[in-house]
Amino acid sequence: MNRIVNKQYLSENVVRMEIEAPLIARSRKPGNFIILRIGEKGERIPLTIADSDITNGTISIIVQNVGVSSKKLCTLEIGDEVTDLVGPLGKPTNVHKVGTILAMGGGVGIAPLFPIVKAFKQAGNRVVTVLAARSKDLLILEDEMREWSDEVVVMTDDGSYGEKGLITAGAERVIQNEKIDECIAIGPAVMMKFAAMLTKKYEIPTQASLNSIMVDGTGMCGACRVTVGGKTKFTCIDGPEFNAHEIDFDEMLMRLQAYVKEEKDAQAEQQ
Repeated sequence: MNRIVNKQYLSENVVRMEIEAPLIARSRKPGNFIILRIGEKGERIPLTIADSDITNGTISIIVQNVGVSSKKLCTLEIGDEVTDLVGPLGKPTNVHKVGTILAMGGGVGIAPLFPIVKAFKQAGNRVVTVLAARSKDLLILEDEMREWSDEVVVMTDDGSYGEKGLITAGAERVIQNEKIDECIAIGPAVMMKFAAMLTKKYEIPTQASLNSIMVDGTGMCGACRVTVGGKTKFTCIDGPEFNAHEIDFDEMLMRLQAYVKEEKDAQAEQQ
């Protein structure tokens, strides 16, 4: 089993955990994820590896308390153990020196964006990061992002911090002020959809990291299938990152609603 060695609340419902996983810590790359399970009959939860510490043999994950399974995970404390943990899974980000990178992160999507921003900066790129949250108290990892970004723009829906407006407004201003060579967008599916529409208008190559429903993580079940460039792809083995301009976001948004009723029923049973 994998022991939790550190736990930190980033906001009221977002928790950062450091978990013992020495083999994964040594082999993971930016963009990789893990799947874990709490309890012998627990649900399999896919989570991006936000960071790793090879010396201590640990990985960091960031989870939002939004459902029954994520609540079980968030209630674990330092010293508790995760029942099962497998990874690293998925294809890593294609990190290379290209010039100027525009990194767009919304909500909890800022967590998987962090290791990618760090890697692109270490590769010698200029990195401009645009972060977005509904309000100041829901913004995460701002200090970490500033450490590895040349510039950080913060947008909030309610104007409680940074600038008021959507992430696309901040990103478009960056695009108009300087030449952007590539973009990476991670956040809610609807956010990534409009980010892709924006960068397509300016003909900027863009990758989006998808959060489609996932079960086994090995391409066997097909639950995470998405349509990219008119072809069926599996997020777990072909992604999670794809050419954002080729993703059928409307289909993905529809599929994300597949188990809403079951999740509500499960939450009702816990009350």
